[in-house]
Amino acid sequence: MNRLTWASVLDGEWAETSIARQTRLWAIVGLTLIVAMAVFTRPPIPQVQSYNDFADRRTMFGIPNLLDVASNVPFLLVGVPGLIFVWRQRVSAGNGAFTTAAEKWPYMSFFIGVALTCLGSGYYHLEPNDDRLVWDRLPMTMAFMSFFTAAIAERINVRAGLWLLLPLIIVGIGSVAYWHLSELRVTGGDLRWYVEVQYYPILAIPIIAFLFPSKYTRGGYIFGVMALYALSKAFELLDTKVMALGGIVSGHTLKHLAAAAATYYVLWTLQRRQPIAVRQRSTLER
Repeated sequence: MNRLTWASVLDGEWAETSIARQTRLWAIVGLTLIVAMAVFTRPPIPQVQSYNDFADRRTMFGIPNLLDVASNVPFLLVGVPGLIFVWRQRVSAGNGAFTTAAEKWPYMSFFIGVALTCLGSGYYHLEPNDDRLVWDRLPMTMAFMSFFTAAIAERINVRAGLWLLLPLIIVGIGSVAYWHLSELRVTGGDLRWYVEVQYYPILAIPIIAFLFPSKYTRGGYIFGVMALYALSKAFELLDTKVMALGGIVSGHTLKHLAAAAATYYVLWTLQRRQPIAVRQRSTLER
């Protein structure tokens, strides 16, 4: 692999001019710095003590918190087929989900994280507490960072996305480890690093998608994925209120299903997209 430099990042296929591309890249860099400063210049963010108190505590078939546990199964049902699809997908400049092999790695990492979320979150919800919460959050950070680097690889620069994949996954894992270790201190925990890891991609990915067009069809899917994930966070905040509507299902259970739907939408799009150049050539030949 060639050495990654700022000049190579600027040399993108979809840039109108190098100046325009540089302006958009600096906008992303500026956003990153602003968000980081906003998060880390504030006091430590402790874990809310009531976080582990979910609305649906029902035991069914001998399984505590059954619906919150079972609603994680869709992550496995998406993650495993997604990983198999990406692994088997042949790289083709003329057709298919990927034009280079490097673009597959962030998605393989993403679907591994999605599948592991089923195990980690299911384990946590059997007996919610801060020690188990670590295993809930670890695979999610892997999925967040992998999807973020996939957007970078497809829309900005393939080498940049691949180069950032492992470091960002390590940053994500580190954010969970730092939070957990900080919880052991007498002064209390600090979620600032984890907040950055979870919420910055939600802000940055749509902006990247807006500023840097995709080289594949169905590129607008990314906004749908972000909308579904935002919906899942809304369900999380409304956990008790949703449960109170009829006592059937809680907001947290619906959170899992909405988030799983977002991951399925990623797989559904990969299975159907193709390079835009192929679509344009096909249109011209008609």
